Amino acid sequence: ALKYHPDKNKSPQAEERFKEIAEAYEVLSDKKKRDIFDQYGEEGLKGGMPGPDGKSQPDGGFQYQFHGDPRATFAQFFGASDPFGAFFGGGDNMFGGVGGVPCSNTSEVFLNMGADDMFGGFNPNAGAFRSQSFNAQAPSRKRQQQQDPPIEHDLYVTLEEVDRGCTKKMKISRMSITQTGNARKEEKVLSITVKPGWKAGTKITFPKEGDQAPNKVPADIIFIIRDKPHGQFKREGSDLRYTAQVSLKQALCGSAVSVPTLQGDRIPVNSANEIIKPTTTRRINGRGLPFPKEP
Repeated sequence: ALKYHPDKNKSPQAEERFKEIAEAYEVLSDKKKRDIFDQYGEEGLKGGMPGPDGKSQPDGGFQYQFHGDPRATFAQFFGASDPFGAFFGGGDNMFGGVGGVPCSNTSEVFLNMGADDMFGGFNPNAGAFRSQSFNAQAPSRKRQQQQDPPIEHDLYVTLEEVDRGCTKKMKISRMSITQTGNARKEEKVLSITVKPGWKAGTKITFPKEGDQAPNKVPADIIFIIRDKPHGQFKREGSDLRYTAQVSLKQALCGSAVSVPTLQGDRIPVNSANEIIKPTTTRRINGRGLPFPKEP
């Protein structure tokens, strides 16, 4: 439009080209007109929509006529009486002073297109304006940053710690980005509260505590609870299994067996007058591990 503006281009064809560009922009900026042009072409806009025989119908329901004032067309969309004033010394900004509404995407499409693109002239790229105009006005999508895979560490705890609960301090080393954009190694202490009764396999996640890097989301750090082997008990869920060693005489004649606990006291189990077999089992209620709560 600037190239063929009559105030800048004094050639005889400039005025006509300027009108054609304004007409093309007016059709592009009106959804109804654009849809009719896409379906029926320029003839559909100016002479009515074609009927079943392919001929134009004067009463086709829509007729379009350009009003002939290209300056009014541009002023209608850019909100100024002279939208080109700034280019020729007549305005305070690109859109002609107060009331101008910047619309960079739309104006970019407009300035890069000619009427030949709109009405299928000699331009070899005619018809390509539709995808270009739509893409220019579509909202830009910020590229989603990828996150590194989680970093997992085993955290071993004793049965005594699981019984009463405990707090573990874990020191990690990671790369961090300073405010100046430089990478440096730092150490950080993560505090883990192990709740009573937690089972092996329980996971504690510290989001985004991994190495920092440009254009990436730091990895999560995950600690997985593992049971340390115990000298007396074997864990089975929240139950504790203890294996007592008895002599043949004790097994045949019966005896009292002293069973240790995690709390430090001992519980006597009386099996007098009973033959103890290798598979004999006694249950002591309420002296195992507490039932776990949610992490």
